[in-house]
Order: sequence, then C-alpha cells, then structure tokens
Amino acid sequence: MNIILLGPPGAGKGTQASRLVAGRFMVQLSTGDMLRAAVKAATPVGLQAKAIMARGELVSDAIVSALIGERLDQGVGAGAIFDGFPRTAAQAEALEVLLAARGQALDHVIELTVDEAVLTERIVGRYTCANCGEGYHDRFKQPLVAGVCDVCGSTEFKRRPDDTAATIATRMAVYRGETAPILPFYETRGLVRRVDGMADIEQVTAAIEVILDG
Repeated sequence: MNIILLGPPGAGKGTQASRLVAGRFMVQLSTGDMLRAAVKAATPVGLQAKAIMARGELVSDAIVSALIGERLDQGVGAGAIFDGFPRTAAQAEALEVLLAARGQALDHVIELTVDEAVLTERIVGRYTCANCGEGYHDRFKQPLVAGVCDVCGSTEFKRRPDDTAATIATRMAVYRGETAPILPFYETRGLVRRVDGMADIEQVTAAIEVILDG
C-alpha cells in the first residue's frame, strides 16, 4: 500500500507516519533524507545531485524522481509513505509513472486538517524542561508546582525560537502553497481522504486505520 500523508507543521503528520512505520511496517520516504543518503552513498543519482548542489542549484524534478525510483527498487516493505513529494502537479504525474513502471499505484492521499487558530495556540504555548525534555503548555499542561518540572525538579525551561504566531502563519502559507497544486490532481482520481488532525492522537490513528483498511 502506497500513500501520501499531508499536513501542516504541528498537525501530527510525523507522529502518524511513525505509527504506520511501526505498526504496518511501511517505509517513510522523505525526499530530503533520501537525497542526503544518496549523496553520502555516492549512488549514480547521488553523484548527480551532489554536483548540482555544489553549484548552488536546486535539484531537478528528474533527479528527485530518479532518486525515488532508486529507492522503490530497493523495496519498501508493506508500502511507502511519501513525505515531501510530490509538491507539484508535474511531480504527481511523475510519481504515477514511477509506480506504474513497478506494477504499483498510489492508494490514498490522506490530509490531516487543522483549525489554524487552535493549532497556533497549541504551538505558541508549548515549552519543555531544559534538563529532561518533559513537555508543558501555558494553558493545557502546566507543572504541578509553578516553575518546577514534575519529572526531574529542574527550574529551567525553554521554548523553540520559531514557535511564534508569525512563524506559524508563514508555515501555514507555505503548506497551502505546496498542497494547492496537487490536491485537485488527486481529488479527480478519488484518492483524497481527510482526517481531523485536531483530534486526540489515538483518534487520528484510528481514523487513518479505517481508511487504510477500507
């Protein structure tokens, strides 16, 4: 089974992909990770990409497609979760060709939908213990004793510098820009399914399982 899992930063896409990898033995294909691995391994595609990046140029769709084809030929267990590809209609068409050439097809495009205002509140309010990494939130999960970590007793906390409303708005705009070209492509093929990404993690997992088992 091959799927594309979509969702803006903070929607829980990474968590759900990890669960699919662990529970269904699928393989998450992140184009960024694959590109770095191919360059390091000095594969034919990796050598091409390395030369292009050394010139400060963007890796072409053809190179990315070849990279994915190379990885598909190595086997993807019970199926692939495509992460970061496709991002354009041209790439979506290329993926169809890549899969068809290997007797495969794309089964589902699952988008984790979010309430942008609620998601912003979730992200902006989060912080962690600087010592043990325990997560907290200004509204939803504060330490039992103010200023003291429940787990290790540390009084030092930290926030990610990019967890700001402005940064999140930018991330959402980028996400919309990236998904806008491919959703209509897959909607005409009846492949798109949507899951409430604001629901509890277990509920999101259950909803995805229903789609995959349907």
